[in-house]
Parts: sequence; C-alpha cells; structure tokens
Amino acid sequence: MTTMSDVPLTKDVEGDAAPLAEDLVVLDGVNKHFGALHVLQDINLTIKRGEVVVVIGPSGSGKSTLCRAINRLETIDGGTITIDDEPLPAEGRGLARLRADVGMVFQSFNLFAHKTVLQNVMLGPIKVRRQDKAEVEERARQLLDRVGVGNQADKYPAQLSGGQQQRVAIARALAMEPKVMLFDEPTSALDPEMINEVLEAMKQLAREGMTMVVVTHEMGFARSAANRVVFMADGRIVEEAEPQQFFDNPKSDRAKDFLSKILHH
Repeated sequence: MTTMSDVPLTKDVEGDAAPLAEDLVVLDGVNKHFGALHVLQDINLTIKRGEVVVVIGPSGSGKSTLCRAINRLETIDGGTITIDDEPLPAEGRGLARLRADVGMVFQSFNLFAHKTVLQNVMLGPIKVRRQDKAEVEERARQLLDRVGVGNQADKYPAQLSGGQQQRVAIARALAMEPKVMLFDEPTSALDPEMINEVLEAMKQLAREGMTMVVVTHEMGFARSAANRVVFMADGRIVEEAEPQQFFDNPKSDRAKDFLSKILHH
C-alpha cells in the first residue's frame, strides 16, 4: 500500500515540498448506451498519479466498458474524460497521441503472430513515437527482462505459453512509456497456473509507482495491490474504498451480496 510518505515530492512555486498526488484520469458524469442498455450511468471517478485502482463487480456491470472508455476504444454518450488535464479527443492525431500515453492490456494478448517477441515490443515506439531503433531495442530487452521473459525475445508468440504472451503484452504497453496502464481482465483467458506469473508482473509495476486501472476477478490482487477498490453493478459505481475496508466491511448490500458469493464458494 502506498502511503503519502512514499509519494514523490515536487516543489511548488514557493519552493516548499508538496505531494505529487495530482489527478491523472478524471471521469465526470460519463454515460454510455448500447442501444437500449445503459451500460455506464453517471460515472464519476478520479484516479491520481501513482494510484492503483481495481474495478470489480458482477458480469455485465460495465467494468470493461469503463476501462475501454478511458482510451476511447468505446465512445461515450455524455460527460467528459480527461487525462493529465487534457480532454479525450474524438479522433485524429490527438487521439493517437493520447492512446500512446495510455497503455492497454486485454484479455486476449493481441500480439502480432508474424513478428518476434522483441519486434512486437519495439513496434510502437518506432512507428508511433519515432524513436531511435537501437535505443528502442535496448529498452525493449530491458522491459522483457523486467517482466521475466527476456530469454524469449527471438521467439514468436505461438511458441510461448499464455502467461508468457500476456507478460510480453505488458512489456509492449510499457514500451510506449505510458502515463497510465489499463488492464481489462488480463488473466481471464489464462490457465490457473499461469495467472500468478502475470499478477506478479503487475504487482511489480504497482510497487514501482505505475498508475494502473485494473478490471479483474482476482480478489487476492485487489486486496494486496490496490490503493482503492471500485465496485460496480448495473452500470454504476456502487461503492469505493480502500481494499481492507471494502473486503472486511462493505457498506452496500450489493457489495455484501457479491462478496458473499465469491469469497465463500
């Protein structure tokens, strides 16, 4: 758990130390419909720099749609989303720039099958960021080492396990040096024995201060790595709290019901 003493300090105008805990992602009155289905209803959510927010809730509660709206993979019908004080552009170069600042890891790994692991990680910084190839390669190898698959750099995705592929996908997102990382149920397509290796890579990112929004069914991860748990049901945020408070003493009947079903079976 990050405490304020762990938060890096920055100097304010007068030269006094002030905590660097400013708002990074702000959703204000966000609504989204799929036809007659109101999947996001008046969502207000603020994520601070360096914060790990885990979004949980029953299937169909709007969790993945919320995650995908933050980098505009899903459009919204109302409200605003800002990232680092910049409103989410509708389209064009501004949107491409913003997407480069928002890393995304999906259920399916979405790696390019015809490119090696190393090439997959290098692609974005070279094509989008226009960075020097030699520098990108050095950083890509460091990132693959960091997520524990450095020795797989010259293999193709099909030669890797699901857990290894997902860790490559994490390295690929990190290669763009994003301001925030979004994880949309990153372990749900994995065999049980592979889940922990991916969660461990994510926990390491959390320890390093990466701002993260994680949609997951992994309650152990929510309890141990989150600064805040956001509980959604029926398209709304029903409750949000620190993990210990949420799991040990949920306030809403909906959260109590959800936890009783998943924690005692």
